[in-house]
Amino acid sequence: MRISECREEDVALLDKHMPSPGAAYDHASRFARHREGASTLLIAWRDELPVGSCEVVWTGCQAPEVRAVHPDCSEINGLGLWPETLRSQCVGTALIQAAEELALKRGLVKLGVGVEKNNPRTADLYERLGFRPSTPYLDCGSYEDSAGRTHRVADACTFMVKTLAPPQKDVAQP
Repeated sequence: MRISECREEDVALLDKHMPSPGAAYDHASRFARHREGASTLLIAWRDELPVGSCEVVWTGCQAPEVRAVHPDCSEINGLGLWPETLRSQCVGTALIQAAEELALKRGLVKLGVGVEKNNPRTADLYERLGFRPSTPYLDCGSYEDSAGRTHRVADACTFMVKTLAPPQKDVAQP
């Protein structure tokens, strides 16, 4: 497996092989933000197929409750794997670690992620990787169904934060 930043030609492969995480976070919209520099879209590849992706949003979570507490915290958003049989095979962990490396290269000291309260398995993964629960919030959005009707949704979430530390260099003992 390898992790890379999304290229324009990768968007069609994402559309073909991975379901989109929602209208505001369809692959083309995420790539547009990536191209503008507002985020970095990462893809996990197995052989030549995309099997996971996530977006690192450099401006952070847009929920007012989170911005009030963590105004300078970038966010991992829309992490997904496909097919779901790839869960528990370190694909998500590899994407998260790549996001952390990118944040450290930018000189950032905190990285966060929103987790739905009804998703304890995902919260457990983030806790194992050093993220700690911080701020409850509602993740509000909307989507359009196949009949063209707009549906508004609000998911109860917890914003989890990790303080990043650069890798330790080996120091020779006298």
